[in-house]
Amino acid sequence: MILVTKWFGVFLCDDSRVVDKRLMPKDPEQIAEKLALMQRGSLLPEEAELAKDRKKLQVSERRQSELGKPALFDSSFIKAETYGFDAALMHNAMVMLGKLRTSEPIPRDKNLVQAIRHLDDLIESCNLMNERLHEWYGLHFPELGDHAKDERYCGLIAKHGCRDGIIKELELDIESIGSDMDDEDMTVIKELADTLLMIYNSRERTESYISELADEVAPNMCALIGSSLSARLISSAGGLDRLASLPSSTLQLLGAEKAMFRHLRSGKKPPKHGMIFQHPDIHRAPYWQRGKISRVLAGKALIAAKVDRYKGEFIGDVLLKEFDGKVADIKARYPEPPKRKETKKNKEAQKGKDAKKGKRNR
Repeated sequence: MILVTKWFGVFLCDDSRVVDKRLMPKDPEQIAEKLALMQRGSLLPEEAELAKDRKKLQVSERRQSELGKPALFDSSFIKAETYGFDAALMHNAMVMLGKLRTSEPIPRDKNLVQAIRHLDDLIESCNLMNERLHEWYGLHFPELGDHAKDERYCGLIAKHGCRDGIIKELELDIESIGSDMDDEDMTVIKELADTLLMIYNSRERTESYISELADEVAPNMCALIGSSLSARLISSAGGLDRLASLPSSTLQLLGAEKAMFRHLRSGKKPPKHGMIFQHPDIHRAPYWQRGKISRVLAGKALIAAKVDRYKGEFIGDVLLKEFDGKVADIKARYPEPPKRKETKKNKEAQKGKDAKKGKRNR
């Protein structure tokens, strides 16, 4: 026996024969509500009713795995017209389903994904406009770059414009080699500096928002790897739900997709880590330990993501303690870099070097 769910009903089949069924009500709104439950991964009451007290039951969807073992099944012989459901009813039900799903509350992790992408846009805009401001204002006061950076740099320009006011505020004793600017040109430069200063402030507020939201959405991940890296992993995966469903090897390589495809295409060395390289225990470690530490961190981060996804108890401190212990063990077991393996290619290359060296000596 296998349980099959269609948009118009739930069917219990034996080979190509329908043994029992529970049809949907012929109301587009009610059909849409039941389909929305299915899309969220929930079981329908009709499914539970048909599966009750049945042993060795198979199901056609992974969503129904708690009722039986998932299996492939061709259910094309079950047609809506046979049970009095037509295409117009299906069309109306699907329209209602679309309206129902789009009006649902937005999951908090989806906001986190968009916030990270917004932050990346702000960073890119900051870099471009900062470069333009340095190049443009450098014609008038090139020495300012040695005394002020980033927000301070554009803030001084937005406030004073002319270099005389900046030199006075910074109490500098220098004579600039820059050219004088017309008032009209300086006005445009000050507007650019004002805009850049606003972007810097927006960037700071967005980073604070992301940190708070990440702590709320994924507290275990944040305790293990920090809010910034947690948010970036969630964003790269497309959400906490999908991140929790990935294998740890995929999580380990998130952000290194280009290097992985290059390895598959040309046979170059595969990457050992993606964006989790930002974790201090990885990027501060010697090169021969990084892959091992990345593997351990990816495994612990995946456990944290699953706990956060399914609203489990807080175990971030336990995961962090276990991770620190694993890192200490890796550093104790691999204190020295591995010896280079002697391959045929390496031996031939070494012979060539020795031959050249012998010729020079002669």
